[in-house]
Amino acid sequence: MPSLADQLAADIQAALAEAFSKGLIEGSAPESITLERPKNRDHGDYATSIALQLAKAAGKNPREIATILQGAIASIAGVAKVDIAGPGFINITLDRASQAELVRTILTNKYEYGRGLALAGVKINLEFISANPTGPLHLGHTRWAAVGDSLGRVLSAAGAQVTREFYINDRGRQMDLFGQSVQAAALGKPIPEDGYQGNYIADLAKEVVAANPAISTSEEFREAAYKVQLTQQQSVLETFHTVFDVWFSERSLHESGAVEHALEKLRQQGHVFEQDGAVWLRTTDFGDDKDRVILKEDGDLTYFASDTAYYINKRERGFDICIYMLGADHHGYIHRLKATAACAGDDANYNVEIMIGQLVKIMEGGEELKLSKRAGTIITLEELVEKVGVDAARYTLIRYPVNTPMVMDIDILRRNTNENPVYYVQYAHARIAAVLRNTAELGIKSDLGSFDPSQLSHDRENELLGALAEYPNVVASAAEFREPHRVARYLEELAGVYHGFYADCRVLPMGDEAIAPIHSARAALCAATMQVLANGLDLLGVSAPERM
Repeated sequence: MPSLADQLAADIQAALAEAFSKGLIEGSAPESITLERPKNRDHGDYATSIALQLAKAAGKNPREIATILQGAIASIAGVAKVDIAGPGFINITLDRASQAELVRTILTNKYEYGRGLALAGVKINLEFISANPTGPLHLGHTRWAAVGDSLGRVLSAAGAQVTREFYINDRGRQMDLFGQSVQAAALGKPIPEDGYQGNYIADLAKEVVAANPAISTSEEFREAAYKVQLTQQQSVLETFHTVFDVWFSERSLHESGAVEHALEKLRQQGHVFEQDGAVWLRTTDFGDDKDRVILKEDGDLTYFASDTAYYINKRERGFDICIYMLGADHHGYIHRLKATAACAGDDANYNVEIMIGQLVKIMEGGEELKLSKRAGTIITLEELVEKVGVDAARYTLIRYPVNTPMVMDIDILRRNTNENPVYYVQYAHARIAAVLRNTAELGIKSDLGSFDPSQLSHDRENELLGALAEYPNVVASAAEFREPHRVARYLEELAGVYHGFYADCRVLPMGDEAIAPIHSARAALCAATMQVLANGLDLLGVSAPERM
């Protein structure tokens, strides 16, 4: 079922086509019409700048084109008024009943309301977290666990086929140090100076020895501890409502011959060269600040060799877009990954995207909680959840743009007040659920069979309907710009608009007042608002409680 805005745009498109066919406007009609919701509701329910867009090609003044279209748009069913503003903006006001039909659209589509097809058919590999399996997931990983999972939900809502992928960095020196550290802890010896010092190392050592008392070598400790630590990471992430479709091992690239395959493919593209006994990829051909070594003079492969093989592996698995969500210290990866894509013959501006997440600071009791992974004083994902809960942690981490640093105030997130944003949104959902329980007890129907859209004529009702109409655009823009925080901020605005409606428009009859169609219409509007709040919270991986 098309949205009200989509139907209106289609009707305006038809009016435009007719104006062109009659020679009233020269040129040809555009492929689509863009409608916006004016911030000032006095300017109507929708506005379009189509007259300004057509003016130059048509050789007419924009207001003249707007005047030509004014009458045709005014004749569209459900349009109450059409005004021309400024240099040629067309402001459209719908009659209240047409505007209120949105309630029917939402309650008919339910969970599907807001979902679209902008990315239909696009296969996206979304890689995030990708932590070393050498310790617990810390706060930096936690931000990506929330944002990455939410982005995956948003992209899916826009029609994309999304695969969430965790790249396990299970090869290299850090893994050897990890094994040596666990072995030292098990034997009661000092941890290597450059090893892992956290208390979790001693816990791992106990678990590994308990499972295999005969274990002895550092390699055996490495493999056993790796398995335990990875299982713990997976378990913690599931608790955090973050589930991956693929756990991809770096080792598998080397064991399967994928690295050699990638090198040969890049060689065929003409960007591999040899110098000083080493094998290089000429990434400077595509904007990188320096060429990258793939195979060192001593015959060892570099970490970059894994990066190139991994990217090519993703593309050969059929993904159109590879999104990398990396930490704040990975800015250098932007140019080298894009250059790698270009060296492989891909479109670096389409096939690969790199998102850099900034740091998170935690405040509690007015003081910053310091983080230091190697010293063992890290704030882990588990500890954060213990302090504030899954919903508050996820919502707060998602509601800020990832390219800006953020501060989490534990004390605020523990309060059940309006200054706690997740509580504010969840409370709106629970409040509506309570209202609908009351309407059901009084026999007030909130179903579509009893819904009369002409009853919703109050300014507060119109404001709420306008906010609900924006939800599909918010989801689409969140997917387009890879910014799930737009959904969170929208939900906060919607909650505020609902609270204003609730204060000024009584849903339940007062005293001995008879039940009237207005009560059913408002109950249906409440149900539609509750549905949109639930849909939005689901995109954030946050629960929508019916009681608080």
